[in-house]
Amino acid sequence: MSIDPGRPIVVKRVKKVSGGHHGGAWKIAYADFVTAMMAFFLLMWLLSSVNKAKLRGIAEYFSTTVQAAMFNSEGTGNRESVMDGGGKDLSRPSGDSDKKINEVPNTHGNKAPQAIESDEAKKILQKQQQKVESEQLEKLQKKIERTLQLNPDLASLKSQIALSMTPEGLRIQIMDEKNRPMFASGSVEMQPYSRELMHEIGKLLNNVPNQISISGHTDASPYGGDHIGYSNWELSSDRANACRRELLAGGMQPAKVLRVQGLADAVPYNVDNVFDPENRRISITVLNTQTQQAILSGVGKDGISLQQLQSNHH
Repeated sequence: MSIDPGRPIVVKRVKKVSGGHHGGAWKIAYADFVTAMMAFFLLMWLLSSVNKAKLRGIAEYFSTTVQAAMFNSEGTGNRESVMDGGGKDLSRPSGDSDKKINEVPNTHGNKAPQAIESDEAKKILQKQQQKVESEQLEKLQKKIERTLQLNPDLASLKSQIALSMTPEGLRIQIMDEKNRPMFASGSVEMQPYSRELMHEIGKLLNNVPNQISISGHTDASPYGGDHIGYSNWELSSDRANACRRELLAGGMQPAKVLRVQGLADAVPYNVDNVFDPENRRISITVLNTQTQQAILSGVGKDGISLQQLQSNHH
């Protein structure tokens, strides 16, 4: 084959281009995407597995100053202070001044706030109950006074009855007069008018839930009976118990009686004249709640309460 000397020779060269359809650049982008997704899911897992204190610590990691991060304790993030950097001010020296600033006066001892509120609520409730109870006893006093006025058989006894409000409750005292004694001389037998008065009072006492205390009193004249060892102490006790029986006969509920006692001449009504007939009397006290609780809570050395002693005696 001959070569035409006038025809040019053409050499074809194929240019190779790297990174075409089957190159590796896409793998780098994919690896970045997967890494980002792993970081995202790792962050989500951390957020779901830590408590609020650790979350605050993570958040403050990015906002804590270098000085606070270097010198604060490991609980820097677990705080309630709104100051940047957490904890106390590092520029202020520690010592007694810190204690004085942080100290809060404690006027309730070591009681928790809930206990303090509970005590205050109890005091308020107790005052309200005392007010209501006092009003009820005042109404009872007026009813007794009205009964004495409306009953002609008892009107003559009005001068022998003294009604008064005391720290223990409403006190009803029925006293002897020289010509009108409640009992026969040296006896526990009540006069007819005294029985009628006890019956009327017994009915009225059912109008309040309070319990009562009954005490018998004599004057200073020694007992002149023939009984050996029988004195004004025994006489006053027996008269108080006789009064209890007449109150029950008038319709008073038996459970209302809390205490029956004889005091002889130890507590005279007329201190200036211990032989005055007024000192011979029966005292009925409608007890307030505070006094009732004080009596019921009394316990002797042998563990027997006052209520048990009274029930055994009577």
